[in-house]
Amino acid sequence: MAPSIVFDFDGTLAIGHGPVRAYAACVADGAAVEPGFIERVDAELARYDAGASSYRDGYDIVGSLAEAAGVSDGDRAAAYERSRTRLGSDLAVVDTIADLDSALERLGRTARLVLATNAPETGVAAVLDAWGVRDRFDELHYTVGKPVGLARLIERLIAEGPVLAIGDIFEFDLAPAAALGADTALVGATAATAPVSVTMRGRSLADLVPDLHTWAASAASSTSAPLGAGSGIER
Repeated sequence: MAPSIVFDFDGTLAIGHGPVRAYAACVADGAAVEPGFIERVDAELARYDAGASSYRDGYDIVGSLAEAAGVSDGDRAAAYERSRTRLGSDLAVVDTIADLDSALERLGRTARLVLATNAPETGVAAVLDAWGVRDRFDELHYTVGKPVGLARLIERLIAEGPVLAIGDIFEFDLAPAAALGADTALVGATAATAPVSVTMRGRSLADLVPDLHTWAASAASSTSAPLGAGSGIER
Protein backbone atom coordinates (compact mmCIF):
# COMPACT_ATOMS: atom_id res chain seq x y z
CA MET A 1 0.00 0.00 0.00
CA ALA A 2 1.38 3.40 -0.99
CA PRO A 3 0.70 6.59 0.98
CA SER A 4 -0.28 9.69 -0.99
CA ILE A 5 0.11 13.41 -0.30
CA VAL A 6 -2.34 15.61 -2.21
CA PHE A 7 -1.30 19.25 -2.69
CA ASP A 8 -3.51 22.17 -3.60
CA PHE A 9 -1.82 24.81 -5.80
CA ASP A 10 -3.05 28.39 -5.22
CA GLY A 11 -2.48 29.41 -1.61
CA THR A 12 -0.61 26.19 -0.84
CA LEU A 13 2.27 25.60 -3.24
CA ALA A 14 1.83 29.04 -4.83
CA ILE A 15 1.94 31.85 -2.30
CA GLY A 16 1.69 35.62 -2.54
CA HIS A 17 -1.05 37.78 -4.01
CA GLY A 18 0.43 38.26 -7.50
CA PRO A 19 -2.11 36.00 -9.26
CA VAL A 20 -5.00 37.46 -7.28
CA ARG A 21 -3.99 41.02 -8.17
CA ALA A 22 -3.72 39.92 -11.81
CA TYR A 23 -7.31 38.68 -11.58
CA ALA A 24 -8.39 42.02 -10.10
CA ALA A 25 -6.57 43.91 -12.87
CA CYS A 26 -8.29 41.81 -15.54
CA VAL A 27 -11.66 42.51 -13.94
CA ALA A 28 -10.92 46.24 -13.89
CA ASP A 29 -9.67 46.18 -17.50
CA GLY A 30 -12.55 44.19 -18.91
CA ALA A 31 -15.58 45.41 -16.99
CA ALA A 32 -17.15 48.73 -16.07
CA VAL A 33 -16.23 48.86 -12.39
CA GLU A 34 -16.10 52.06 -10.40
CA PRO A 35 -12.72 53.72 -9.79
CA GLY A 36 -10.97 52.37 -6.72
CA PHE A 37 -11.76 48.70 -7.34
CA ILE A 38 -8.09 47.64 -7.16
CA GLU A 39 -7.62 49.66 -3.98
CA ARG A 40 -10.64 47.97 -2.37
CA VAL A 41 -9.20 44.57 -3.29
CA ASP A 42 -5.82 45.49 -1.79
CA ALA A 43 -7.44 46.71 1.43
CA GLU A 44 -9.39 43.47 1.80
CA LEU A 45 -6.27 41.41 1.05
CA ALA A 46 -4.50 43.22 3.88
CA ARG A 47 -7.36 42.34 6.21
CA TYR A 48 -7.19 38.74 5.03
CA ASP A 49 -3.46 38.56 5.73
CA ALA A 50 -4.14 39.90 9.22
CA GLY A 51 -6.70 37.15 9.81
CA ALA A 52 -9.52 39.69 9.94
CA SER A 53 -11.42 38.80 6.76
CA SER A 54 -14.45 36.59 6.28
CA TYR A 55 -13.54 35.72 2.69
CA ARG A 56 -12.21 32.25 1.79
CA ASP A 57 -9.16 33.54 -0.06
CA GLY A 58 -7.97 36.26 -2.40
CA TYR A 59 -9.93 34.94 -5.37
CA ASP A 60 -13.10 35.01 -3.29
CA ILE A 61 -12.29 38.63 -2.40
CA VAL A 62 -11.93 39.69 -6.04
CA GLY A 63 -14.94 37.69 -7.23
CA SER A 64 -17.19 38.92 -4.44
CA LEU A 65 -16.20 42.58 -4.79
CA ALA A 66 -16.63 42.32 -8.56
CA GLU A 67 -20.07 40.77 -8.18
CA ALA A 68 -21.05 43.52 -5.76
CA ALA A 69 -19.86 46.05 -8.37
CA GLY A 70 -22.20 44.52 -10.93
CA VAL A 71 -19.72 42.43 -12.94
CA SER A 72 -21.53 39.46 -14.47
CA ASP A 73 -20.63 35.82 -13.91
CA GLY A 74 -19.41 35.56 -17.49
CA ASP A 75 -17.20 38.65 -17.25
CA ARG A 76 -15.72 37.45 -13.96
CA ALA A 77 -14.95 34.04 -15.47
CA ALA A 78 -13.38 35.64 -18.54
CA ALA A 79 -11.24 37.90 -16.35
CA TYR A 80 -10.05 34.92 -14.32
CA GLU A 81 -9.13 32.99 -17.48
CA ARG A 82 -7.16 35.99 -18.80
CA SER A 83 -5.35 36.33 -15.51
CA ARG A 84 -4.18 32.72 -15.63
CA THR A 85 -2.35 33.34 -18.91
CA ARG A 86 -0.24 35.87 -16.97
CA LEU A 87 0.71 33.41 -14.24
CA GLY A 88 4.41 33.51 -13.42
CA SER A 89 5.02 36.69 -15.46
CA ASP A 90 5.78 40.14 -14.07
CA LEU A 91 2.02 40.75 -14.19
CA ALA A 92 1.27 37.81 -11.89
CA VAL A 93 4.35 36.97 -9.85
CA VAL A 94 4.11 33.61 -8.10
CA ASP A 95 6.24 32.69 -5.11
CA THR A 96 6.69 29.41 -3.29
CA ILE A 97 8.50 28.19 -0.20
CA ALA A 98 12.27 27.95 -0.02
CA ASP A 99 13.73 24.55 -0.92
CA LEU A 100 10.46 23.26 -2.36
CA ASP A 101 12.29 20.93 -4.74
CA SER A 102 14.32 19.26 -2.01
CA ALA A 103 11.24 18.89 0.23
CA LEU A 104 9.29 17.22 -2.58
CA GLU A 105 12.23 15.04 -3.56
CA ARG A 106 12.49 13.67 -0.03
CA LEU A 107 8.73 13.22 0.37
CA GLY A 108 8.59 11.45 -2.97
CA ARG A 109 10.90 8.72 -1.70
CA THR A 110 8.14 7.33 0.52
CA ALA A 111 4.87 8.81 -0.78
CA ARG A 112 3.02 9.34 -4.04
CA LEU A 113 2.84 13.11 -4.66
CA VAL A 114 -0.34 14.40 -6.28
CA LEU A 115 -1.32 17.90 -7.40
CA ALA A 116 -5.07 18.57 -7.33
CA THR A 117 -6.23 22.07 -8.18
CA ASN A 118 -9.43 23.71 -9.32
CA ALA A 119 -7.32 25.94 -11.56
CA PRO A 120 -6.90 25.16 -15.26
CA GLU A 121 -3.56 23.90 -16.51
CA THR A 122 -2.96 27.29 -18.14
CA GLY A 123 0.01 28.89 -16.40
CA VAL A 124 0.31 26.29 -13.65
CA ALA A 125 2.38 23.80 -15.63
CA ALA A 126 4.78 26.55 -16.69
CA VAL A 127 5.18 27.72 -13.09
CA LEU A 128 5.90 24.18 -11.90
CA ASP A 129 8.52 23.90 -14.65
CA ALA A 130 10.05 27.23 -13.64
CA TRP A 131 10.34 25.97 -10.08
CA GLY A 132 11.85 22.73 -11.40
CA VAL A 133 9.31 20.54 -9.61
CA ARG A 134 6.75 19.35 -12.17
CA ASP A 135 8.46 15.98 -12.45
CA ARG A 136 8.33 15.54 -8.68
CA PHE A 137 4.59 14.86 -8.93
CA ASP A 138 3.32 11.41 -9.77
CA GLU A 139 -0.07 12.81 -10.77
CA LEU A 140 -1.20 16.26 -11.93
CA HIS A 141 -4.94 17.02 -11.84
CA TYR A 142 -6.32 20.35 -13.08
CA THR A 143 -9.87 21.76 -13.02
CA VAL A 144 -10.69 19.13 -10.40
CA GLY A 145 -14.07 20.56 -9.45
CA LYS A 146 -13.56 20.62 -5.69
CA PRO A 147 -15.08 19.63 -3.41
CA VAL A 148 -16.90 16.86 -5.32
CA GLY A 149 -14.05 16.15 -7.72
CA LEU A 150 -11.55 15.95 -4.89
CA ALA A 151 -13.68 13.39 -3.10
CA ARG A 152 -13.51 11.12 -6.15
CA LEU A 153 -9.72 11.43 -6.28
CA ILE A 154 -9.29 10.80 -2.53
CA GLU A 155 -11.59 7.80 -2.72
CA ARG A 156 -9.28 6.18 -5.28
CA LEU A 157 -6.06 7.07 -3.49
CA ILE A 158 -7.18 6.02 -0.01
CA ALA A 159 -8.05 2.56 -1.37
CA GLU A 160 -4.33 2.22 -2.05
CA GLY A 161 -2.95 3.55 1.25
CA PRO A 162 -2.95 6.46 3.73
CA VAL A 163 -3.67 9.92 2.34
CA LEU A 164 -2.79 13.42 3.53
CA ALA A 165 -4.51 16.37 1.83
CA ILE A 166 -2.94 19.83 2.05
CA GLY A 167 -4.70 23.09 1.25
CA ASP A 168 -5.69 26.58 2.34
CA ILE A 169 -9.50 26.30 2.07
CA PHE A 170 -10.91 23.70 4.42
CA GLU A 171 -14.27 23.33 2.67
CA PHE A 172 -12.74 22.66 -0.73
CA ASP A 173 -9.27 21.21 -0.10
CA LEU A 174 -9.66 19.25 3.12
CA ALA A 175 -13.26 18.50 4.13
CA PRO A 176 -13.84 15.96 1.32
CA ALA A 177 -10.63 14.17 2.32
CA ALA A 178 -11.41 14.19 6.04
CA ALA A 179 -14.87 12.76 5.35
CA LEU A 180 -13.20 9.75 3.71
CA GLY A 181 -10.76 9.18 6.57
CA ALA A 182 -7.72 11.00 5.19
CA ASP A 183 -5.43 13.21 7.23
CA THR A 184 -5.45 16.94 6.56
CA ALA A 185 -3.07 19.89 6.71
CA LEU A 186 -4.42 23.46 6.68
CA VAL A 187 -2.13 26.30 5.59
CA GLY A 188 -2.56 30.03 5.10
CA ALA A 189 -3.26 33.24 6.94
CA THR A 190 -6.34 31.89 8.71
CA ALA A 191 -4.95 28.44 9.54
CA ALA A 192 -4.05 29.28 13.14
CA THR A 193 -7.54 30.51 14.05
CA ALA A 194 -9.84 28.49 11.77
CA PRO A 195 -12.36 26.57 13.95
CA VAL A 196 -11.93 23.27 12.12
CA SER A 197 -10.43 19.93 13.07
CA VAL A 198 -7.31 19.07 11.06
CA THR A 199 -4.28 16.85 11.55
CA MET A 200 -1.78 19.70 11.26
CA ARG A 201 -1.79 23.40 10.47
CA GLY A 202 0.68 26.19 9.75
CA ARG A 203 1.00 29.69 8.35
CA SER A 204 2.58 28.22 5.21
CA LEU A 205 3.72 24.91 3.80
CA ALA A 206 7.22 25.74 5.04
CA ASP A 207 6.02 25.47 8.65
CA LEU A 208 4.84 21.91 8.03
CA VAL A 209 7.77 20.37 6.15
CA PRO A 210 9.16 18.49 9.20
CA ASP A 211 5.68 17.16 10.05
CA LEU A 212 5.12 16.13 6.44
CA HIS A 213 8.32 14.10 6.47
CA THR A 214 7.25 12.46 9.74
CA TRP A 215 3.82 11.67 8.32
CA ALA A 216 5.22 10.20 5.11
CA ALA A 217 7.75 8.02 6.91
CA SER A 218 5.17 6.75 9.39
CA ALA A 219 2.56 6.10 6.71
CA ALA A 220 5.04 4.27 4.51
CA SER A 221 6.16 2.00 7.33
CA SER A 222 2.63 1.02 8.30
CA THR A 223 -0.25 -0.63 6.50
CA SER A 224 -2.72 0.45 9.18
CA ALA A 225 -5.15 3.34 8.86
CA PRO A 226 -3.56 6.78 8.39
CA LEU A 227 -2.79 8.98 11.38
CA GLY A 228 -5.84 10.66 12.82
CA ALA A 229 -6.43 14.12 14.22
CA GLY A 230 -5.46 12.85 17.67
CA SER A 231 -2.05 11.64 16.59
CA GLY A 232 -0.26 14.50 18.33
CA ILE A 233 0.80 16.25 15.14
CA GLU A 234 -1.73 19.07 15.22
CA ARG A 235 -0.48 22.42 16.39
